[in-house]
Amino acid sequence: MKILVCDDDRAITDAIEIYLNHEGYQVVKAYNGLEALEALKNHDIQLILLDIMMPELDGLRATLQIREHSNLPIILLSAKTEDTDKILGLNLGADDYIAKPFNPLELLARVKSQLRRFTSLGAYTEKPSTFRSGGLLLDDETKEVFADGDPIKLTRYEYHIVRLLLSNAGKVFSSDQIYEQVWSETPINSENTVSVHIRRIREKIEINPKDPKYLKVVWGIGYKIEKLD
Repeated sequence: MKILVCDDDRAITDAIEIYLNHEGYQVVKAYNGLEALEALKNHDIQLILLDIMMPELDGLRATLQIREHSNLPIILLSAKTEDTDKILGLNLGADDYIAKPFNPLELLARVKSQLRRFTSLGAYTEKPSTFRSGGLLLDDETKEVFADGDPIKLTRYEYHIVRLLLSNAGKVFSSDQIYEQVWSETPINSENTVSVHIRRIREKIEINPKDPKYLKVVWGIGYKIEKLD
């Protein structure tokens, strides 16, 4: 997922970019409200971090313009801590507000929370190459996978298993079927190979792998990813 970071202080945008890159997010940077609006036209953005005090076009006026055509999550950043600024920003359509200086861990938590809400409520506009079940999202164009807003790092075979099951959510595949389609080979010891990969995928995408929400075993038949709204 791509996050737009807009702040006229380049040191801040660079620092935020490092934090977000480390968590697996892509970052598009802008340094005033006008550049932010232009970036939204040229990139597929899923969340906006927007400073309030900026030249050219400030964050509040930029928020107002963004809300005319987009419901993307907007988190405002500002050195201002007065309640009036916070209330004004939220009334104009911002989803959250963080005062500077901020704790990087808090910033990441706020970002993940807003992305989780955005994807799980179905507000995310899915492309033809996007497959989703509940909060589990796969973008086959960028080869990114997200579980409840968190980016998930998968191996090549893990990715193709998730893609197969998620693009056919609700359908059960046997170990042999998964092996044939993912490895493109005649099944040999497919049950053991597939089960090991399924276990590793669960550890990455499930909050509780022992009580999975997404990736289920249909005993004696195979595996499926639940079809969730």
